[in-house]
Amino acid sequence: MKLFQTKNALLSVLVLSMMLIPTLRAETVDGEQASLYDRLGGLAPITVVVSDFLDELVPDPLLNQNPAIDAARQAVPKPYLKYQVTAMVCQATGGPCEYHGRNMKAAHAHLNITEREWARMVVIFKDLLARHQVPEQETNELLAIIDSTKSDIVMASSP
Repeated sequence: MKLFQTKNALLSVLVLSMMLIPTLRAETVDGEQASLYDRLGGLAPITVVVSDFLDELVPDPLLNQNPAIDAARQAVPKPYLKYQVTAMVCQATGGPCEYHGRNMKAAHAHLNITEREWARMVVIFKDLLARHQVPEQETNELLAIIDSTKSDIVMASSP
């Protein structure tokens, strides 16, 4: 019984510590705001959001109406895609990860992504960030990062 109580006490301390980490990381260092990566809570929360985002994005019917997108979804294993996108987001937000995949233009040129498909992706992303209760400032910064890639990804006008 004593071992059970000790494990519960340690678990409680661990849970409380994990809850405080994002708050502590958001504080400024020498008057400078923490990186977006740190304000998001680091790699674990980024991984969860990317995973959930791709779980919604990959099967999206509107996006998969584009035969090139549908074919790419069939050819690229979802775990690999999640890994690459997580590394990219981690790096883009100031984290320690290094993205080693192709640049956005090379990775998306053959997909003929339209404005309509881009807008659908943004809606899915915004909804997911809201469900994960990502604060407004961080949401806006993430959307700005995504928007900076649009000219390399959107290759076709919407029908």
